[in-house]
Amino acid sequence: MKFSLVPLLAYALSVEGHCIFQKVTVNGQDQGSLTGLRAPNNNNPVQNVNSQDIICGQSGSKSQTVINVKGGDRIGAWYQHVIGGAQFSGDPDNPIAKSHKGPIMAYLAKVDNAASASHSGLKWFKIWQDGFDTGSRKWGVDNMINNNGWVYFNLPQCIAPGHYLLRVELLALHSAGKQGQAQFYTSCAQINVSSGGSFSPSQTVSFPGAYTANDPGILVSIYGTTGQPDNGGKPYTVPGPAPISC
Repeated sequence: MKFSLVPLLAYALSVEGHCIFQKVTVNGQDQGSLTGLRAPNNNNPVQNVNSQDIICGQSGSKSQTVINVKGGDRIGAWYQHVIGGAQFSGDPDNPIAKSHKGPIMAYLAKVDNAASASHSGLKWFKIWQDGFDTGSRKWGVDNMINNNGWVYFNLPQCIAPGHYLLRVELLALHSAGKQGQAQFYTSCAQINVSSGGSFSPSQTVSFPGAYTANDPGILVSIYGTTGQPDNGGKPYTVPGPAPISC
């Protein structure tokens, strides 16, 4: 009797290797734990793309701080297994279980006041993504793990001054071959862009609404014929729009 390696591998993956985006740096300056963030208070993923929780994660911590940034600044987003870092000394699933392969993305939405604005009903545009490299067969999550939980990207120079919510999203695809099993780990940072350009997006998306449960980057088996989570070496389609160019 023959058994498929892929379902057995997926079944064996830990469901506890979760994470939370919980800290921001600006040009290397640490803003502090949960400062300027709307973040869940647990590390459970969102799996329903039509839930309001897909926006900034489940309800939890909400800071009154707005983080000052400028166009071109280098932004760091820190993911860890639980709030504060590792769950215990030598935690093998910090910052996230190595099995939880997938892309990482960053979106912005313009608001009047980042500290008080509702995150519902906003118009979002993508500014950055780290998907899958077919040459190295590394995912965005692999790069994050190799960088001790840090995700870095530059805020585009052209972003117009004003208040925004910055939505950073990690999508784990280890069980995504079955509808509704992709895992989204998201928090939103509250930022004030004090100087930049004059970019105004001509196309935006809404959350929920930007994704469907059967999008090719969400309903997907990332296991190749050898059972490795390398997408069989094929290109991967990151969900949502392409990042802006300016």
